Amino acid sequence: MTSTPQKKVTIYTMNHCPYCERAKALFKQRGVAFEEIKVAEEDDAAWDALYLRSGMKTMPQIFSQSASGEQLIGGYTELAAMDSHDSLKSLLS
Repeated sequence: MTSTPQKKVTIYTMNHCPYCERAKALFKQRGVAFEEIKVAEEDDAAWDALYLRSGMKTMPQIFSQSASGEQLIGGYTELAAMDSHDSLKSLLS
């Protein structure tokens, strides 16, 4: 039996962000591997690029990547809603 590989999860964070810390803790609690990319507050180019990609101006910004392409999960609120729905199992398959 072949298992489906876990989706690649990327979380963009910034320093001193309690929601970023909560999101990372939730991933660890649920066993979801993730890549963290820190964005400096003064890095306008990175912020602009993220805004064009997600339409969001807040952190964290969480994306998943699978064979079918990239999907914006959202921020911590959307991640917590996903967790209450399926304990993040949809990110593990």
